[in-house]
Amino acid sequence: ATQKTVDGPSAKDWRGGRAASFNIIPSSTGAAKAVGKVLPSLNGKLTGMSFRVPTVDVSVVDLTVRLEKAATYDEIKAAIKEESEGKMK
Repeated sequence: ATQKTVDGPSAKDWRGGRAASFNIIPSSTGAAKAVGKVLPSLNGKLTGMSFRVPTVDVSVVDLTVRLEKAATYDEIKAAIKEESEGKMK
């Protein structure tokens, strides 16, 4: 890992110079590219970012989508739940 334990200079970018134990730090991730390899129909349709946070175990998803037609929040939740229990399980 390249994250600093105390504030200091970073060769990569200014955010990487922030102390890991006190800051939430935006970072890059390869997760979006990996999804495209596993689900070819989504290849090139996703981007992503990650956060480095001062905790032992953490997971966060900030999902932003652009839909082809209007949908309510409940319709979106139902569609995700249906897929998670079916072929995407």
